[in-house]
Amino acid sequence: MTPQSPESSTHIRWLLIGWLFVLSAVAFLDRVNLSVAGTHLAADYHLGDVQFGLLSTVFLLGYALLQTPAGWLADRWGPRRVLAGGVIWWGVFTALTAAVPTGLRNPLPLLLLARFLLGAGEAVMYPCSNQFVACWIPTQERGLANGLIFAGVGVGSAASPSLITYIMIYHGWRSSFWICALLGLAAGLVWFLASRDTPAQHPLVSASELATIRTGLALENKQLSSDMPRGSDRSNASRVVPWDKILKHREVRLITFSYFCYGYVAWIFFAWFFIYLARVRGMNLKSSAFYGTLPFLAMAVGCAVGGSVADLLTKRVSRRAGRCGVAALGLALSGAFLASGSMVDNAPLASVILAGGAGALYLSQSSFWAISADIGGPFSGSLSGFMNMGGQLGGAVTASLTPFIAVHFGWTTSFLVAAALALLSSAAWLVVDPDRPLDPVTSRAQ
Repeated sequence: MTPQSPESSTHIRWLLIGWLFVLSAVAFLDRVNLSVAGTHLAADYHLGDVQFGLLSTVFLLGYALLQTPAGWLADRWGPRRVLAGGVIWWGVFTALTAAVPTGLRNPLPLLLLARFLLGAGEAVMYPCSNQFVACWIPTQERGLANGLIFAGVGVGSAASPSLITYIMIYHGWRSSFWICALLGLAAGLVWFLASRDTPAQHPLVSASELATIRTGLALENKQLSSDMPRGSDRSNASRVVPWDKILKHREVRLITFSYFCYGYVAWIFFAWFFIYLARVRGMNLKSSAFYGTLPFLAMAVGCAVGGSVADLLTKRVSRRAGRCGVAALGLALSGAFLASGSMVDNAPLASVILAGGAGALYLSQSSFWAISADIGGPFSGSLSGFMNMGGQLGGAVTASLTPFIAVHFGWTTSFLVAAALALLSSAAWLVVDPDRPLDPVTSRAQ
């Protein structure tokens, strides 16, 4: 590839969004493989359900606690280097999870440490992608961009049951972790070579694409003005993150609470759905692998559809309709699907209905990240990291609380609790004002 002439038009931003989709898929492949391989892993290490649930809990604690530092790193050093370093980190600890010897008297502490550090490495994924979106993607395209990035969640998670099951049958469960680690390292290397922190720094971005991006961003400041020299930097290191404004901002608190509830619901599927189908619904390994993919395929479709509809409504109606309306509707539908699906006796039908709940949940995914980019502007990495911390704490709660509720009150109750939280998450969006950014200059420009 050679640098483009000023007359030619490029779409580098969408190629890089496509690679963020790949990295998102690999990240969730590395997470969900634990659930798919869980029965074999737990048997080898003699872990009960509560101990096995702790592996997901500590992963999410590491992931949640590092969200805000990850967002700060993305704001300061840019998404290119920070995300590449994070991918290397999580690849190493994915491999180390499978390297813990089974002969140890008590292997659980080492397994917990490996999963915690894996979560810490993966924490950079979405704050970095959101910082990239804030710098590269015009506001009217952010719903679709985030929808495509988070469609990788569904695709990676959907690929896990079949891929991991195949590898386990022919090569053992440990090999599945090592192969996932290699895929991550390769994807991270491509990202580092292909990406840049800003469009002005990328040698393949044409003048027309650069003008399109700058016009869409519509920021009236020297860093992104139209006369900024090609290849210049935004001096991220000189910025001080306004944490007082972030923590006091009503919309930030609302979307963080909503994302906590969202994370609780989502992680029932990531941590327990495959096991639920096998143990509770009585499906064999092959059937569990097939029906276990349905929620994640629905997530991938829901992300793309939700992002596209959000952008369309934002352009033609209002930002409130596009960002808040789609999110509130998707979350409310998710609650309805979860409540009804958990009470259906027929196992395949229940799986399909619950998968519908996962797809409806992910209709709202792009709204969370698009609005955090809109509100956060140059601090979108830090703001979205804080929001995502709330989501992952919700996931950490469900990883351990779901089996506890199931043991004492039944699995139907576990899904009904998730349904109630989905409705609370929906209600929060009804009072979110999407036109109150941290920086009023950005608001006037838009």
